[in-house]
Amino acid sequence: MTSRPIALALDCVDVDRCAAFWTAALGTSVERRWDDAHGVGYVEIGTGGGPVLLLQPVPDPKRVKNRMHLDLAPVDGTQEQEVQRLVGLGATRVDDAPGQRWVVLADPEGNEFCVLPPRRAGEG
Repeated sequence: MTSRPIALALDCVDVDRCAAFWTAALGTSVERRWDDAHGVGYVEIGTGGGPVLLLQPVPDPKRVKNRMHLDLAPVDGTQEQEVQRLVGLGATRVDDAPGQRWVVLADPEGNEFCVLPPRRAGEG
């Protein structure tokens, strides 16, 4: 018996604000909204294949660095063009240390993610 990932959960104080950012960033849409047994509302965002991004509401704002994060690569255009597009959507630039292949951004609630250079077909 094995398991497979079905969702990457992201804690959010304002799931609607995060849903607006992440659907625009990923060029996808909200796939489903649902409430748990306590009436807490969750939002699932499509990722264009693979696990969904599950936005789960929490009462407290983010305080420390994420232990897990998304790595994004532009489908078309350059890495810097994608960084600028995401900043225009509400992300903030956190780190772009010289010599690194990635630029660290944060979503509107401070959750870090990386933007890497475009990938060629067959590149991991």
